[in-house]
Formats: sequence, structure tokens, C-alpha cells
Amino acid sequence: MKKIVLIGSGGSGKSTLARQLGEKLKINIYHLDALFWKPNWVGVPRDEQIKVQNDLVKKDEWIIDGNYGGTMDIRLNAADTIIFLDISRTICVYRAFKRMLKYRNKTRPDMGEGCEERFSFEFFKWIWEYPKTKSPKILERLEQLSKEKEVIILKSTKDVENFLEKV
Repeated sequence: MKKIVLIGSGGSGKSTLARQLGEKLKINIYHLDALFWKPNWVGVPRDEQIKVQNDLVKKDEWIIDGNYGGTMDIRLNAADTIIFLDISRTICVYRAFKRMLKYRNKTRPDMGEGCEERFSFEFFKWIWEYPKTKSPKILERLEQLSKEKEVIILKSTKDVENFLEKV
């Protein structure tokens, strides 16, 4: 486990798990949200996202957390370990709401500077629809990759805790 990708819905715990793994394994963490959002929620163009990720995956060790489906294959192909947090939508929405309250009008540690936490109906809708719109394609892709890479699917907080204990 030297090149680790963490994917999952908003609120699934990607950034938290990334930090915990980074501490345990002494590997640098790269939060894609922090890299791909400029102040006031201005997104980084896709060609820049591709360049940044191509540079990151050349490193000897890394933990990269984030979805960004249009460029996910860059990370998936370079990883030796892929962790999919397949957490229930109810828990994800609850966590995202709790996080929104905690960081309201502040920038989260795993977010781009100048992107203050706020309520976004679109974001909560994306979380709610993730199990139907995103998960099936991700699971299909992970099935293909499972023959050559370690694919870990964690479905609950308990699964995450058990996984961390074994690392």
C-alpha cells in the first residue's frame, strides 16, 4: 500500500480516512478538492486537473482522496490500492450536513483556500443520488481492476474501523 486512491460519495469519510491512513503509513495525502477549487468556488479547468494528477501519480507514494469521475482513471490506473467508501446515503447526507454546520463560513482543512463551507442543494442532491448515479459504474470499474490491484470496499463505519486496525 504505497499508492492509494480513496473514492466515495461526499460525506462518506474520504478525507478523514485519508488523514488516518497518512498518519499510520507516513504517506503524503493529496485532497483533490483542495487542489481543484480556487477561492470563491472557482473550479480548476479539466486540462489542469489532468496535469496535476499525472504529476502526482509519478511520485513513489501517495494517498489521493476525491472523486472527479472524468479523470478518475488516471488515479485508478496508477494506484496499487483502491478504497471505495460505499457508505449509505443517509449517513453521508448526515455527515455532510454536520460538516457544513461545523465549518460554516470557514474553509475546511481538505478544501481549497477561500472556499468557505456553505449549503448547496445541488451537492446534497448529488450525495443522495450517488448510490444510483455513480456507485454502479464505479463498482463495475473496480471489478475489472480487482484482478491486478487491491480493491477494498468499505460499507460502514465499523468496516472502516476494522480496516484501520489491520493497517
